Amino acid sequence: MPQAVSEKNHELHSDELFHVKNWMTPSPYSIQPGQTLREASKMMVQLRLDSLPVVDETNRLVGMITSRKLLNYFAQGNQGDVLIGSIPKANLAAVRPDDSILDVFSLPYDQLPVMDGDGKLLGILTTRDILDGFSKYIYKLKQQHNSDGALGAILESAYEGIAVVDENGILQEFNEAYSRFTGIKREDAIGRHVTEVIDNTHLHETVKTGIPERGVLQNIQGHDMVVHRIPIWKEGRIVGAIGMLIFEGVTEVYKIYEKLQGNQTAKPDLFTKKKESDSRITLDQIIGTSEGITEVKRLARKAARTAATVLVTGESGTGKEMFAKSIHHLSPYSTGPFISVNCGAIPEHLFESELFGYEEGAFTGAKKGGKPGKFELADNGTIFLDEIGEMPLVMQTKLLRVLQEKEAERVGSVKKYQINVRVIAATNRDLKQMIEAGDFREDLYYRLNIIQLHIPPLRERKKDIPALLIHYLREICERYKTPGKLFTSEAVNAFVQHPWRGNIREMVNTVEQLVTLVDGKVIDYHHLPDSLKRAEPSIKKVKEAPSAAGSIEEAKFLGNQRESELILDALRKAGGNKSKAADLLGIHRTTLYQKLRKHGIS
Repeated sequence: MPQAVSEKNHELHSDELFHVKNWMTPSPYSIQPGQTLREASKMMVQLRLDSLPVVDETNRLVGMITSRKLLNYFAQGNQGDVLIGSIPKANLAAVRPDDSILDVFSLPYDQLPVMDGDGKLLGILTTRDILDGFSKYIYKLKQQHNSDGALGAILESAYEGIAVVDENGILQEFNEAYSRFTGIKREDAIGRHVTEVIDNTHLHETVKTGIPERGVLQNIQGHDMVVHRIPIWKEGRIVGAIGMLIFEGVTEVYKIYEKLQGNQTAKPDLFTKKKESDSRITLDQIIGTSEGITEVKRLARKAARTAATVLVTGESGTGKEMFAKSIHHLSPYSTGPFISVNCGAIPEHLFESELFGYEEGAFTGAKKGGKPGKFELADNGTIFLDEIGEMPLVMQTKLLRVLQEKEAERVGSVKKYQINVRVIAATNRDLKQMIEAGDFREDLYYRLNIIQLHIPPLRERKKDIPALLIHYLREICERYKTPGKLFTSEAVNAFVQHPWRGNIREMVNTVEQLVTLVDGKVIDYHHLPDSLKRAEPSIKKVKEAPSAAGSIEEAKFLGNQRESELILDALRKAGGNKSKAADLLGIHRTTLYQKLRKHGIS
């Protein structure tokens, strides 16, 4: 094999993107040898599993039960009361978390257990997981090879009509599909203003406002069309916009929609995301396509497949409860209730009765007949313990015991009741620092932190801000029954550059303020509150004060070398303490670790 090819293969196999641990389903459901085949089959049917690992009391893998094995066993006339441990063991194919999916994808198994060096079960890798990994790699390859020639080929082969305008609204691209529909040749369209070529277009307005519009109706040559309008941002300013013609002839869709809605006559905005009547939240309703939020969504989907406890971390206002609800509705517990508990809002003396309930006469003022606790109300569903860092130490001890024993008792009762709930906890505090200070139990932390989801702050996902703005602008205008409003590109840019210490909650509050106070249709830069118009640190200031909070954001304009220098300087000033260095840089500790790996800083 030529050396270059060999080196390339080695590079692919060692790429962290392909590590099994990044694609496996962590903390999978399992069963023990002392349980019966009937119990195994019941679990697999209820949880929609194709396989079930068999583990001993120390979580070491001893076997695998598959739906195919069960079917063959019962087909031979065997009974379901047979213990799993009595079935002869077959050779197991297991993989390690740092193995490459390139090495294991050819193994003849649909489900591969993932074990650590001691033989303990860490996760399950399925064929679907491996395909997800390959899809991500193919996507990266496509991005890397997005040359002008490839882009041209894509434009011409696309079924959808695609038009691209510059900052003045002049057409720069007009593909074959759009040409066929309008009857205007590509060479005749390019170079003309978009309003001269496409009926009722607003693409030139998208360049001015910077607000994307998805799934809106536009009448072109007498036909109602569904279109997307997407601004193109470069170095903080809009340089153009893309218009996409999604499909033709929405009449049939209207008819179906009208039947479902009781023959309502108004033509709907088919692609506007609506809140469901029961306030169910799905990951698709969480707006954002930035790398950070996309990765969190991927981990949330994997977490939802398991019964493992999830710890959601992130600053206040990042949307932690939305992710908790999304995990609940994707999980086997979705048919049960979702009970939310704000640990920061319960008086300390009421904590135990709120969580576990109380019996009649348990204390002065106890309700007649007693009262069920939140854990009882969440039976067969999910309990969301928000602001878990505010829980008193004495309650932390009781909660740990309940999580370990899967049973609790009401205040004033001597009888225990079984608990079957999915636990999701959330906090905006640094629990590890609280452990060091003696304010949080370390054993409870590790019980809660089976799967951790860190929600990035809004200032680290600036790419998502325009889409969030248009969504909440529409929602708030509808709520207040006011005519639709638009942001200018200068106003949008101010939103993008703002640090948003209160994250999405602060941004929504600002949008609501502007909707109620601005009289006209257009919200411009001068309408914004002073906090948004405050001058951002210039690049010159960043050079003078490299350790100032927020300077890491400015470093992106100076390149990787400058970012590396800023990080090293912050580490020196923090005496090597990474948490303090992250605070100096104005970023979360997890983000700092990612940047340390990126620059090879140990």
